[in-house]
Amino acid sequence: MADAMLDIFRRVTVKQYEAALCTLNACVERCPEESWNGKVTNWVFNQLAFHTLFFADLYLGRDVDSMREQPFHRANPDFFRDYEEFEPRAPVHLYDKPGIMTYVQHCRGKAAEVLAAETAQTLEGPSGFEWCRFSRGELHLYNIRHIQHHAAQLSMRLRLDAKAEVPWVGTGWKDLEKK
Repeated sequence: MADAMLDIFRRVTVKQYEAALCTLNACVERCPEESWNGKVTNWVFNQLAFHTLFFADLYLGRDVDSMREQPFHRANPDFFRDYEEFEPRAPVHLYDKPGIMTYVQHCRGKAAEVLAAETAQTLEGPSGFEWCRFSRGELHLYNIRHIQHHAAQLSMRLRLDAKAEVPWVGTGWKDLEKK
């Protein structure tokens, strides 16, 4: 029974990562050029999209060092320059849409890979981040909520400024393909 529950958790969690990342991807795709550097909360659209992906990527890893060591991070050092120190400050760098779209795909693949490798022991263990004092299992839910929170901010900005609609994605990438 425990193995069946673990399989269910992995499957539904991957689908919800995909749904959240699909929503974020739709925001990025539908953002018109004139809104790409437009203000959203304290940041601009592209910086908020990057921030969201950076933390999704980070929290899918085991710890800060695993983030820095991954091939995607090492291959794109300039892409990560505002976040390299993990300091709580607003980013300065602006990001291009193709780079953000590539990063969405990286996070999508990483979520599926990471969830497939999770065990009951790893999910019950610590998050791996000293500022997240809960289990790794809860970290996945926290991470999905963070992605969706910022995707909602981006979606709202698109609706207000560009009259662009971002559809609701219930479960995974296939859901959006139907719309």
